[in-house]
Amino acid sequence: PYLKPYQETIRHRLTKIVETERCLTRGKMTLTEFASGHEYFGLHFDDSQWIFREWAPNAEKIYLIGDISEWQEKEQFALQRIDENGVWEIRLPPSSLKHEDLYRLRIHWPGGMGDRIPAYAKRVVQDPETLIFNAQVWWPESPYRWRCRNFCRPDEAILIYEAHIGMAQEEEKIGTYKEFTAKVLPRIIKSGYNTLQLMAIQEHPYYGSFGYQVSSFFAASSRFGTPDDLKALIDAAHMAGLSVFMDIIHSHAVSNE
Repeated sequence: PYLKPYQETIRHRLTKIVETERCLTRGKMTLTEFASGHEYFGLHFDDSQWIFREWAPNAEKIYLIGDISEWQEKEQFALQRIDENGVWEIRLPPSSLKHEDLYRLRIHWPGGMGDRIPAYAKRVVQDPETLIFNAQVWWPESPYRWRCRNFCRPDEAILIYEAHIGMAQEEEKIGTYKEFTAKVLPRIIKSGYNTLQLMAIQEHPYYGSFGYQVSSFFAASSRFGTPDDLKALIDAAHMAGLSVFMDIIHSHAVSNE
């Protein structure tokens, strides 16, 4: 009865949710399948080749530029539009890209053009001199090997330790994944917590935003270290019986400028 005065508002919001889901999935997939877009879009090494895909329905031309092309538009690195929904793709031989190569997209649209970081980039780094961000190939010769492969959360009430990697230490600097693993995680374990909640993990250009202005939802922030450093932190937490939550703030995506 307390909600009765608001039933029209609630009904309206539910209708908008259904409409939004229909718009996203186009009736051709489930919402879960749509949310798994990172497994299809972005850069992948599959079937002995590099495959890169981006959704850009308003684009007229797209080029992959970076170390691979000397940062110039070259036809051999032009993406091809592969369907009517605006999916673009390029396939490259294994030798085209190597670990830590930098890249981004040069997109032409009606009336203009510009450079963009791929929406599904899994690694983004900032040049210390120009301060420009670029996507980066993360394909180390020796990939991280998980020590705790079958972690299962203990069947007990969760006791959460919420932390920010960069702010969790005493030094007057931005902390790292490695330092957190060595200095902070043992204290959390000793204090009896069973869950670690990490703030500001998704890449965000402005450190002072506390991670609330996300620019790359699928890239762990490079200012704290490498993806393998983050994996080692999570692995160590799992080895000690801790679940790990990674905060994600969908409502504050930063302008991609």
